[in-house]
Amino acid sequence: MTATLTTVNAGLKEVYQGKIQNQLNDEQVAMKRLERTAEGVIDTVGGKYVTFPIRTQRNAGISYRGENAQIAPPARQGYAAVQVPLRYGYGRFAFTGQVMELAETNYQAFAEMAEEEMDRLKTDLNKDQNRIAYGHKSGNGVLAMINDTATSATHLVVDSQYLEPGQIVDVLVVATGSPTGGIASTQSTPVTIVSVTGNSVVFSASFGPSTTGHGVYRFGDRTLEPTGLSQIVAATGALHGLDPATTPIWAAQTIHNSGTPVALAEIKMIQACDNARRKGGKTSLILTSLGVRRAYFNLLTQQRRYTDTKSYPGGFQGLPFNYGTEIPMVEDPDAPPNRAWFVQENKLRVYRNKDWYFADEDGNILKWVRDYDLWEGMMKMYWEVGTSQRNAHVLYDDILEA
Repeated sequence: MTATLTTVNAGLKEVYQGKIQNQLNDEQVAMKRLERTAEGVIDTVGGKYVTFPIRTQRNAGISYRGENAQIAPPARQGYAAVQVPLRYGYGRFAFTGQVMELAETNYQAFAEMAEEEMDRLKTDLNKDQNRIAYGHKSGNGVLAMINDTATSATHLVVDSQYLEPGQIVDVLVVATGSPTGGIASTQSTPVTIVSVTGNSVVFSASFGPSTTGHGVYRFGDRTLEPTGLSQIVAATGALHGLDPATTPIWAAQTIHNSGTPVALAEIKMIQACDNARRKGGKTSLILTSLGVRRAYFNLLTQQRRYTDTKSYPGGFQGLPFNYGTEIPMVEDPDAPPNRAWFVQENKLRVYRNKDWYFADEDGNILKWVRDYDLWEGMMKMYWEVGTSQRNAHVLYDDILEA
């Protein structure tokens, strides 16, 4: 039986779409720890949002007086509205007409090739999600910061772990979004990363940042990616429409050393849990990098403490930190260096309309690209990372890695 576009689409759904919901990248640590839900997602004229109220102030109508004295006037609780807009993520794949010919001559070979391509795309989307879940302290969408002002195709960067050959990126002033000198007069001319060695990165074009503060972004992504822990667990900066400058209780807490890494201290870890507790939070997880995990392991070894890992619900293993109860310290290769997040997991959520899915509203997964012998498909997901209690989380920063 000759395959048609209809049978190809049906076959792809049968071969692949049934598996996609349960396929997860093993290294997607942060995203697998955070609760994911479609609860509360609503459609409005402006897009998809999650909204909920938060309590920000106690009733101040409390007083103690002497006999026959006027008591304090009545007061009320303080509330604020939180609005979390979903961000729109996409992944695309394509097949040439020559590959599509296999659908007629060797359908099984085509199905296997298609499954491999889409399977890899889903893995890449998941891996990038995990990176986004942490975010970058310099801003939404930043992959790395340029660390020199040389005019060259080769530049030094800070934290190169998210840069890979083949990425198409913008190099922009973080504060304004303006393009850097020498590569473009507008943001719409991206550069490609050729290679990454340590913190040295070779781009496909020469440019010379005239000042500091230039970030590397995925092409077109600046300020449009979902929010990461670097923005959520912060003492300053607006989040979900509320700003700690006007609503002070809507501030996470930080412990740091003004940018200079120092040795990990157990007393600081206790302080982080204490700070969360004072605000009504209860730390349930410590997320950190491989280097900070090594520093903690080394600290326990120096103190002749039991340093074996323990298994926790969900299949995770981690070094326990004792704060009256054992809190797992779970390492993640995608976590930025020198930092540890003390979070209350049930106060964090990954909101989404549904998991990654094919854009097949017209009934077709594959669509012809006009003027080319090419067929393409797209996967998408609308999602955001949100918190219902920002001050329940604490960032312990400036940790010297082992």
